[in-house]
Amino acid sequence: MNAPIDWLLEGEPWIQYRTWRDLLGAPETDPLVGVARDAMLADAGVQSLVSGLAAWPGVVIASHKSAGQPFHKLTFLADLGLTIQDAGVETIVARILARQSEEGPFQLPMNIAPAYGGTGQEQWAWALCDAPLILYALAKFGLGDEPEVQTAVTHLADLVRENGWPCVVSKELGKFRGPGRKDDPCPFANLAMLKALSELDTWRDSPAAHIGAETLLALWSESAARHPYMFFMGTDFRKLKVPFVWYDILHVLDVLTRFPWLRQDPRLRDMLQIVQGKAGPQGKFTLESIWTAWNEWEFGQKKQPSRWLTLMAWRIISRVADEAPSI
Repeated sequence: MNAPIDWLLEGEPWIQYRTWRDLLGAPETDPLVGVARDAMLADAGVQSLVSGLAAWPGVVIASHKSAGQPFHKLTFLADLGLTIQDAGVETIVARILARQSEEGPFQLPMNIAPAYGGTGQEQWAWALCDAPLILYALAKFGLGDEPEVQTAVTHLADLVRENGWPCVVSKELGKFRGPGRKDDPCPFANLAMLKALSELDTWRDSPAAHIGAETLLALWSESAARHPYMFFMGTDFRKLKVPFVWYDILHVLDVLTRFPWLRQDPRLRDMLQIVQGKAGPQGKFTLESIWTAWNEWEFGQKKQPSRWLTLMAWRIISRVADEAPSI
């Protein structure tokens, strides 16, 4: 079974653009790619994201898992392929860079209650479940080599331990940490850090990246017994869901398959086989869970196959095309 290319190219402009680039390998100089990209930039949904993020960072964070968080919208915009050269992006980037902490990572407004070790006051801070995602977006926008980005990634990468990245927050948040043992790795922090490192040439094959990848794969192979920070890899984890917001099988696979040296790992293949088994007729995929904050988008429903979900699944499969079993 092959990817339903013709069907994907009948989708929204941003789906067409990423299909040309990610599945067909067409260069940016291809006229058809240019047409799709121009249409994507003019798309009402994309324009709404850009204009909304112009007021970065927006509201105080209540839950990092909330799919409507500005930094999740930021990473989706980066995933679409916008860059610092596109209208509106420079404004967003400038506001992000203006809030770099003394330690290096970029800050967001947060309010942690005293019961959880915080101050109960709104303050600028960062955590390992948001800072790497901002770095990822900046790198995708074309700022990966900028000194500010390298300073931030160096600080965050150095926080890795032998068993991966733990739950770490900036000094402003005091003793706060997630609901887990302090010696445990935080699954989402590892996923977010790997996502950031995958976009930075000097870090993609670093010891830190290898440790983080091994952490996630070990958690998968031991998923029946290990659930650090209450991150399970059971039924809900295995549901197909986009956009990439939290800790689920497609998000984990999308990040891990960015590292060529992981693509033959049997644990990764095990996860991939589960996703492949969910393909419907003609190689189309249907969402099994949705983020209500994105219900106005093409992937905000479970009634019919989603082109964006299908594209994301086939992009993962295509990265291991020579080794992955056909479906």
